[in-house]
Amino acid sequence: MLDLSFEAPKPKVIAGAKHDWELVIGMEVHAQIASKAKLFSGASTGFGAEPNSHVAFVDAAMPGMLPVINEFCVEQAVRTGLGLKAQINLKSAFDRKNYFYPDLPQGYQISQLYHPIVGEGEVIVDMEPGIARRVRIERIHIEQDAGKSIHDMDPNMSFVDLNRTGVALMEIVSRPDIRGPEEAAAYVVKLRQILQYLGTCDGNMQNGNLRADVNVSVCLPGQYEKYQATQDFSHLGTRCEIKNMNSMRFIQQAIDYEAKRQIAILEAGGSIDQETRLYDPDKGETRSMRSKEEAHDYRYFPDPDLLPLEIEQGWVDDIRNTLPELPDEKKARFIADYGLSDYDASVLTSETASANYFEKVAEGRDGKMAANWVINELFGRLKKEDHALADSPVSPEQLGGIIALIQKGDISGKIAKDLFEIVYTEGGDPAQIVEARGMKQVTDTGAIETAVDEVIAANPAQVEKAKANPKLAGWFVGQVMKATGGKANPKAVNEIVSAKLGL
Repeated sequence: MLDLSFEAPKPKVIAGAKHDWELVIGMEVHAQIASKAKLFSGASTGFGAEPNSHVAFVDAAMPGMLPVINEFCVEQAVRTGLGLKAQINLKSAFDRKNYFYPDLPQGYQISQLYHPIVGEGEVIVDMEPGIARRVRIERIHIEQDAGKSIHDMDPNMSFVDLNRTGVALMEIVSRPDIRGPEEAAAYVVKLRQILQYLGTCDGNMQNGNLRADVNVSVCLPGQYEKYQATQDFSHLGTRCEIKNMNSMRFIQQAIDYEAKRQIAILEAGGSIDQETRLYDPDKGETRSMRSKEEAHDYRYFPDPDLLPLEIEQGWVDDIRNTLPELPDEKKARFIADYGLSDYDASVLTSETASANYFEKVAEGRDGKMAANWVINELFGRLKKEDHALADSPVSPEQLGGIIALIQKGDISGKIAKDLFEIVYTEGGDPAQIVEARGMKQVTDTGAIETAVDEVIAANPAQVEKAKANPKLAGWFVGQVMKATGGKANPKAVNEIVSAKLGL
């Protein structure tokens, strides 16, 4: 396990004109369940299809159509709960959340208010090497997504696309444990990472498959501690909810703006209205969407078309036994098994694809060297060219082959970089390239000694200077490497130069 030190949340303190204020943040993350079919129908969840082409009769709320639960979606929610070390409720139930939007054909959303499938859990958020925060999860419930209203196809009419209607979502609700914009973004990053490792959500925020509602309030110093002692939310101040955030940068910007907006109102003697707000990234500000007091009565009642959902402990245990190695455990193993630094292990385990690539490169080879080549050479090059790892022209087998040649002493580090460039741009087997292009390192001490003798003989003045100042011996090493086209073994060159100069 990782040797982590858990710190109490450090609040972001914002100086107002009259007082210092502290931030309090809770988050509701909507994660689209990775499933080929919707929550209550067999319609496809594929992204980017023609409007209204993935719509079953039940999604369109045709009369007499009844929902049928997708067992795989339930399994994915249970898997997520287990991955977050949460309580799994063997009995849960669905409710109807009634509200009327053009993109909600039924006039209600099937959700879980009173009896969610997943109870309390946690997310460990890495803030800096060795320091982490624990954000408590209050609940995870399953619900169906709404459709999408389209306003830019006609100047006089709006259209509705029901392809997303009925897509399964997990709403992951945190406690108000987050105390600053950076911590909020780090929480979403870590949650997204865990979901991707579990395979329960692809985390694609651009497509709307992961989006966050951010609840922001401000309070005077000391009030949060009173809330912790009493669990009385009135100590935290009135919160406003910022809807549908799909960018880590925008999450931070929205929280910062909203906190300052609330502080300005309170210090002017006003009060905060509990409301839902939207963030405008172009203007860098939040704006009111609707009042919670006026619009929050959704008239929930149990869904009469769906029986309570009962699952067996044995089924839950079977899912638990199939959980993959999660990010924290993988990071700890990389540090222990490969001798990596906390930073390198964090970079390599940030995504499953990166971790899998590294392990293939490092298999049977020096782990630190493998990490250095993967992070600095490969990832650096891919980032520079704006390519994803999936598009890498260098396979893990090819990169591993380069490292194997270094370890065998066939090539030097400098030659290895030239070889990497050839493999990256032209492809091919590294060992065959080295052989065909005469790139193999010169390890014959006789040949190296001859080259050293020639350089020394041609530079008698430099020899005297080096004997007076041994640090200048490096000049001879450079000249020998130049004379041998960089192919001489650097260690052997250093040893022979020192011996010849009597250093």
